[in-house]
Amino acid sequence: VQLQASGGGLVQAGGSLRLSCAASGRIFSIGDMAWYRQAPGKQRELVASITRGGSTNYADSVKGRVTISRDNAKNTVYLQMNSLKPEDTAVYYCKGFVGIGIGNVGNYWGQGTLVTVSS
Repeated sequence: VQLQASGGGLVQAGGSLRLSCAASGRIFSIGDMAWYRQAPGKQRELVASITRGGSTNYADSVKGRVTISRDNAKNTVYLQMNSLKPEDTAVYYCKGFVGIGIGNVGNYWGQGTLVTVSS
């Protein structure tokens, strides 16, 4: 199973980016999916998560500026980020709770995509 994150880049403060993360491989089902981020010198933190049914959860620092969504048919999760701030600069990682067979489930991580917000 592989999770491939994309969509990062350099953007000015106030701008927008849309991150995507597509899961591929031998996948039976995918449960919760999430985006995390890790800024230089800081611990990895949860940005947003979404259940298979579409229930969402956001970190307080991004509420109102970020929207997580998913396409179950494409095994893909998205993160739409608006009104970006320099403090949003980080490597963004996606995570999926993936089932590859009956009773065989686990968390899989994408490789990370860098988001840099200039002031």
